[in-house]
Amino acid sequence: MSIGSGDAMKIVIPGGTGHLGVLLSGALAGAGHEVVVLSRHAGTRVPGARTVLWDGRTAGAWAAELDGVDAVINLAGRSVNCRYTKENLRQMMDSRVESATAVGTAVAAAARPPKVWLQMSTATIYAHSFDHANDEATGVIGGGEPGVPAYWGFSVDIARNWENAQLAAETPATRKVALRTSMVMAPGRGGPFDTLWRLARSGLGGPVAGGRQYMSWIHDRDFVRAVKFLLVGDDLAGPVNLASPNPLPMRAFMAGLRQAVGVRVGLPAARWMAEIGAFVARSDTELLLKSRRVVPGRLVDAGFTFDLPEWLDAARDLVARSRPPGP
Repeated sequence: MSIGSGDAMKIVIPGGTGHLGVLLSGALAGAGHEVVVLSRHAGTRVPGARTVLWDGRTAGAWAAELDGVDAVINLAGRSVNCRYTKENLRQMMDSRVESATAVGTAVAAAARPPKVWLQMSTATIYAHSFDHANDEATGVIGGGEPGVPAYWGFSVDIARNWENAQLAAETPATRKVALRTSMVMAPGRGGPFDTLWRLARSGLGGPVAGGRQYMSWIHDRDFVRAVKFLLVGDDLAGPVNLASPNPLPMRAFMAGLRQAVGVRVGLPAARWMAEIGAFVARSDTELLLKSRRVVPGRLVDAGFTFDLPEWLDAARDLVARSRPPGP
């Protein structure tokens, strides 16, 4: 079944209260679609959306929201911006697999199931790589590659199990897409751009551990456009990379950001310095040190064009939108 590109849709977004959920809800509601966000917290408000309570694990009254809708976009999962302790890694795994399984159960039980189910995944599923650009056809799945911390493999396991939970759902009437998403660059608190922008403004936006590692990214406008494209793209199912076609080594990425900010110098950080900084920020160095060289093979082949495929142009737009208003 298909969704016309000009039709108003009803879209359910489990886990849509975070940075990306708010971004998508606003954009989809602004385009005239009805948006329902599933939240684990009663009383949560998301601009442009109606919110419904769920537990993110089991079928409940919320499942009725999926009966007769056009699309479900599952974003649920514990934030990866944390220390990678054993407990946090377990929560990252369970929150993703359990929520995807619950959505699959609800879709399978619906009398009128959604036409399409977009399931969040991550570009981190690909191997740490400097010289190979990973698309969906030739990309190397990570886990166990030499020269990286062994615990990085757990992030790949999370991504595999996350995607497998969607794949295993028996939903023959629903097209399923796994969104292997790179870092979404959007202004505002809660996303990676805000952290990097603040570092660049303070003079700390230099390369980390030499800066050879690749940064895969996508501008928020292109992220929203790609999601809309996939909602109506009847021939696209399975894994799809959401990433700019132009990933950059971190050294060049941060230089472009500094140029957009208007700061000439950014202090570099050695690996040990990054470890201390990550500890203080309650985050993990994998987010900075893993080389994610990911490109959007299937999107480009399907005819999707990026509004902002070059990082300097994207950074200038983001910086302009992030500056506090003048007097």
